[in-house]
Amino acid sequence: MFFFYLLSLLSLAVQATFITLSIAAGLYYLAELVEEYTVMAKYIITWTVIGTASIHIGLLIFEDIPLYLNALGLVQQAFHILLLKDFPVVRITSVTFVTAVLTLVLHHYLAFKFFGTVFYSFSEVLSYFTLCLWVVPFALFVSLSANDYVLPTTGEKQPLLLGDNNVLTDYLARKSKKYSLLSFFSFAKDSILPQRSKKAF
Repeated sequence: MFFFYLLSLLSLAVQATFITLSIAAGLYYLAELVEEYTVMAKYIITWTVIGTASIHIGLLIFEDIPLYLNALGLVQQAFHILLLKDFPVVRITSVTFVTAVLTLVLHHYLAFKFFGTVFYSFSEVLSYFTLCLWVVPFALFVSLSANDYVLPTTGEKQPLLLGDNNVLTDYLARKSKKYSLLSFFSFAKDSILPQRSKKAF
């Protein structure tokens, strides 16, 4: 009995490791896809925002979810649409981004409070959190890495030449210091996974 319990703990640790690696690999792949196809990513995220807003309207009509939760969800989707105007450029210090994050935190708090007092099945609660709260912010989070390799435009806030005569070199030097999901996974891949040495023939 005790040995079987130890085996179950070991099996749980192995399963958690595989699930974590699978999620990390999936996120890395998604970040590369968004970086490669930014126009398609914007199109998909826009329709995801519209779908989430439609779900809130459906919950308002067909279910007993409180009005303040659905209204907050619709306000949140309006902020997501405003964030998509400059996609793939996302400025995390902008008023729109900060307000979108604050409404997301408030929406989580009110949703936890509501579902803690009114009984719904676990699958219903999980579907609300997944489709109404997590899908669009997750897509925007993955797409943050798409901004890393956008070429400079005339709408840049900072001057492009900070001491170098080459506009592109100076721009890429400043961009390389940014931190994103893709750069984090690239760093993890280079530092954790073993590197193959190429044979010289």
